[in-house]
Amino acid sequence: MWARAMSRLRESYLGWRYGSIDSYASLGTRGEQAAARLLRRKGLVIVAHSESDRGGEIDLIAVDKHSRIVVFVEVKTHGSKKPGHPAERVDIEKQSRITRAAMRYLKRKQLLGVAARFDVVAVWWTDDQQVPEKIEHYQSAFEATGKHQFFS
Repeated sequence: MWARAMSRLRESYLGWRYGSIDSYASLGTRGEQAAARLLRRKGLVIVAHSESDRGGEIDLIAVDKHSRIVVFVEVKTHGSKKPGHPAERVDIEKQSRITRAAMRYLKRKQLLGVAARFDVVAVWWTDDQQVPEKIEHYQSAFEATGKHQFFS
């Protein structure tokens, strides 16, 4: 089942280039590209980005090769002068939307039996820099939330 699940995830990947950061892209896109680079260095395989449907969007979807878990990643990027921590913006309402979108994604890809987790990547970016000022990865940042909960 695992090999078939991985194959379906890889097929859904549409050739997004995650190896470099586009300096002309929007702040949010650059943050997602930086997050993807970080996750790849940690051994995750990025299988989709900006996956959306009628109920919400998931910034990055990855597979942890070691633990065989599908990882849904929310990326929050702040300009360096914006106050607060980027991860604070992933409130309970946002978590519920991400959970619903993740559940629909797993159902669409016929992966409902596969374990999943939710991570958050916080990125701080100074406007004039080519790379982020700071980036933090919070593994298992929140549990599935709302009436569409699922368990790993």
